[in-house]
Amino acid sequence: MISSETSRLNFGRDPQADFTYEDVRAAVHPDDRARRDAAVERSIAEGSDYDIEYRIVWPDGDVRWIQIRGRPEYAPDGTPLRMSGVSLDITERRRAAEQLERLNATLESRVVEEVAERGKAEEALRQAQKMEAVGQLTGGVAHDFNNLLTIIRSSVDFLRREDLPAARRTRYVDAIATTVDRAAKLTGQLLAFARRQALLPEVFDVGRQVRVIADMLQTIVGGRVQIVAHLPDAPYRVEADISQFETALVNLAVNARDAMNGEGVLTIRVAPVPAAPGPGGSQGSSSELVAISISDTGTGIELSKMGLIFEPFFTTKEVGKGTGLGLSQAYGFAKQSGGDLSVESEPGHGATFTVLLPRVAGAAAGEAPSSSTPAGSGSAGQGQWVLVVEDNTDVGSFSTQLLQDLGYNTVWAANGEEALRLLEEDGERFDVVFSDIVMPGMGGVELGDTIRRRFPGLSVVLTSGYSDVLAQQGRHGFELLQKPYAVEDLSRIIQGALWRG
Repeated sequence: MISSETSRLNFGRDPQADFTYEDVRAAVHPDDRARRDAAVERSIAEGSDYDIEYRIVWPDGDVRWIQIRGRPEYAPDGTPLRMSGVSLDITERRRAAEQLERLNATLESRVVEEVAERGKAEEALRQAQKMEAVGQLTGGVAHDFNNLLTIIRSSVDFLRREDLPAARRTRYVDAIATTVDRAAKLTGQLLAFARRQALLPEVFDVGRQVRVIADMLQTIVGGRVQIVAHLPDAPYRVEADISQFETALVNLAVNARDAMNGEGVLTIRVAPVPAAPGPGGSQGSSSELVAISISDTGTGIELSKMGLIFEPFFTTKEVGKGTGLGLSQAYGFAKQSGGDLSVESEPGHGATFTVLLPRVAGAAAGEAPSSSTPAGSGSAGQGQWVLVVEDNTDVGSFSTQLLQDLGYNTVWAANGEEALRLLEEDGERFDVVFSDIVMPGMGGVELGDTIRRRFPGLSVVLTSGYSDVLAQQGRHGFELLQKPYAVEDLSRIIQGALWRG
């Protein structure tokens, strides 16, 4: 049975109707059926990815083009079970391409008249290519998240068993926690590429920060890779998210290691460079940039791949060997931080990736990341009152229960307007407000600004998995707890807000 509603719609079927594998085969255009069957058989026999375009016939007789991308799944004994993947209706793209071919064939005799038509066809082709890219991105996200959800679902099923030994129970709990971290990293890399990550910028010395993580980089790339660092004695400061900066360096180092097959020389350089003049120049506070370059002695990058390497889910690695998000995260981080990421490479002579960040002049060095939270702030609450503002019923119920288990008293408001009403009625009752950012009506940032004006001294902590406001305008000075968060992080940030309040 074909379970995807999208697949049934692409084949012109009712999303709720039964649609079997035989129905799929019967819908294939007779002239394309043998080619399609041969591709399926080859994929099952070789265990390879299945990627094919062919014509289908809808129940109303309309002939359309479809692209299928997937792979076979097997039972433990090697018996083929099913083909899983995604389908994409590419009819408009094919029709646009065919229209372009017809226009080109008669271009000489119809120059004036056909220029406008060609423009329309090219626009249609570009739009179809955009939709195809969206389909590829969606398929990549679905593939990686389904892998993660498989681990979580299987672990939960085992944890429900009453006779499960304590050691195995701990193992499955740890597997869930690790998988959640991987899922959070996946969404963070996607948001970083899209320049929609809520960054926590601070001023720091680039050379010093590279020294701090050098040992970690050596551990990641392995003993057969020699790391050579050329770091300046003078401080070169930038204002960026340190965590995202370190993640970008790690991703670039891993990319270099893989390009060298785990053996070679990885060179890191930090140096100032002049900012480009005009609109393309730095957005920073000085006319200088700081360049952080990572060079490898690997195989280099083919010219045909240079324009694709920063695209999410593009990878030259084997299936299951990489997500294709590492370089896109580094690219998105650099762009969102007001800088850029460039690459120079020649096949057979390695590659150099350079992160450019605006240099901050005349600022005090932000040494190691520090927190204004007092020691012991991860301890339990002592009956303080927390106003939880969350429009999602499941999340609101769960977060209030977490806070109660940590020793706090809680009141739950379903939106910003209700929260303000509760504060107007008894504002002295609450010690801190813990609010989601993305809510219907008044969002968390607007609510926090209003509380800051009406109830000065009342601490506000914001939380979100993604917020366009945060990505574009920053945190407005509020504490931010990124979703998904751990209990320890929730306890620490609430205690810190209480201490500062």
